[in-house]
Amino acid sequence: MSVLDMIRPDLRHFSGYLSARKQNSGGAVWLNANEAALPQAFDSQQLNRYPEPQPQALKAALCEHYAVTPGQLLVTRGSDEAIDLLVRALCVPGQDSIVIQSPTFGMYAVCAKLHACRVIDSPLRILEDRFDWDIPALVAAVKANGSKLLFLCSPANPTGQSLAPEDLERLLLALQDQCLVVIDEAYGEYSRNASAIALLDRFPHLAILKTLSKAHALAGARIGAVIAAAELTAVLKSCQAPYPISKPSAELAVQAFAPGNLSRTHDAIRECLAERTRLRDALRDLPEVRTVFASDANFLLVSVSDADAIGRYLLERGIVVRAMAQYPAIGDCLRISIGTTDENNTLLRTLHSFSRASHA
Repeated sequence: MSVLDMIRPDLRHFSGYLSARKQNSGGAVWLNANEAALPQAFDSQQLNRYPEPQPQALKAALCEHYAVTPGQLLVTRGSDEAIDLLVRALCVPGQDSIVIQSPTFGMYAVCAKLHACRVIDSPLRILEDRFDWDIPALVAAVKANGSKLLFLCSPANPTGQSLAPEDLERLLLALQDQCLVVIDEAYGEYSRNASAIALLDRFPHLAILKTLSKAHALAGARIGAVIAAAELTAVLKSCQAPYPISKPSAELAVQAFAPGNLSRTHDAIRECLAERTRLRDALRDLPEVRTVFASDANFLLVSVSDADAIGRYLLERGIVVRAMAQYPAIGDCLRISIGTTDENNTLLRTLHSFSRASHA
């Protein structure tokens, strides 16, 4: 089965909107897009002109960084747009379904529901201080429902674990000709495991999501990518908005891959992992903490005695963590991003203060 067989039948030959920049590029006198002829006096970037639909310098940098061909990569507005494009391109509204493993990143279900698609949940397993996927249950869920998409976040958000390479390969083999397997590697730079990109040539029903929002520290730029078979990325491109990436964001993001900046990113990742270990060990000593779950990402999921009270106490003192009340399986947990050394010290001092007040 070709990956194109998984696309909605009505979109297999869909060309999308032909924007002015798609139709023609280059030239010195631009009179084809009904733009303002002159920029604003304060505009040093010529933002009176529409940006490239797929900024070439940014796309080239991403392709080199991830070691993929231009046809395999589509630049998107963060991972969120990529998730939405995949659901729209593969799932017939009111008919098809996706499979997720709760608790997981909420946008998979949100995009599916907005597209009138069913969401099939095959929950994660909790194994003492870590979470894991039930591979046979995932395969069974896809096959029983004829689902078009399986979304897996690795390292997982909000639970922190990475999918073992052997489990991913087992999953891909079991689901050949069944569905598209999407591996969301938003936190991949923090993981001990290699990227799933190495498996693309063997498994055309695999897609990988990337983002510059986490390790590359560009959340505000909204730059992501979907990496997949060229036939699939071509369809996704036809479903994309005409000008998804702003010129300032694209020009800023290219700088992330300059050797010096990339070296600093790697240093920041190492510092984050060291702080994660230090914070994990310190949290385990607090009487209110039940479990600090194993994490391969830039955060810790922490089960506590009273998540509401602790979260409120921290917020009153200017410290914002993420409550997990929306996930029944981890409603007693807080998700804590790894901050700077000073921020983490402030968090620990405040939690010790909460402990003293609680046991006074």
